[in-house]
Amino acid sequence: MILNLFDGFGDVLIEVALALTPIAVVFAFFQIFVLKFPKKKIINIIKGVIITFFGLSFFLQGVNAGFMPVGELMGMALGESEYSWVLVPIGFLLGFAVTLAEPSVHVLVDQVEEASGGHINKKVMLITVCIGVSISVALAMLRVIKGIPLWYILIPGYIIAFVLAKFVPAHFVPIAFDSGSAATGPMTVTLILAIVMGAAKQIEGRDPLIDGFGMTTIVALAPILTVLLLGFLYGRKEKETDG
Repeated sequence: MILNLFDGFGDVLIEVALALTPIAVVFAFFQIFVLKFPKKKIINIIKGVIITFFGLSFFLQGVNAGFMPVGELMGMALGESEYSWVLVPIGFLLGFAVTLAEPSVHVLVDQVEEASGGHINKKVMLITVCIGVSISVALAMLRVIKGIPLWYILIPGYIIAFVLAKFVPAHFVPIAFDSGSAATGPMTVTLILAIVMGAAKQIEGRDPLIDGFGMTTIVALAPILTVLLLGFLYGRKEKETDG
């Protein structure tokens, strides 16, 4: 039974190795010609790469063996229910919970706090991104239930984002767009996308290829908007303080 969980693990190891090899090659090049880190630091970096390799491998194997099948079954069960509308609040809650567990988001908020010298609090950033993802997942669920075309959401969303970008401090704009990319990490894509795809399979008149996909694009958009709104509030606060 336990061994069945590792079916296809060899392929996962190869995929992770192929993903990490270019990074290792680029680092080796810069180490030889530019960086020239001391031996002790190089050993620590190699240890980190090894830990990353096995961590990613086991995580992706867990995703293939557990997360995606469970997510799809959840989506199918909720999609065929007469109360399919519960997908919206469940999507909101799952979006928040999954983002709290998303490693890439935690890396982002730590870097933002460090780069801003503590001016942008990482807890505030984390909650802001989580709320953005929650809204986007709920919206993706509503889109599947009602069959809303994807461009009805994306075009107005990005227009609002570009308008907001004119009224926020300049340093919030790159942070906002990076937060959208960070939010679409392995936790969100594997579990939430599987639920959306499962629901699209069961709801009458929905095509998983048309209605199921697009969720990741919506998830990438909503955190951009919420972080830009946070930047707008920060900008007003700074003006009041200066005034």
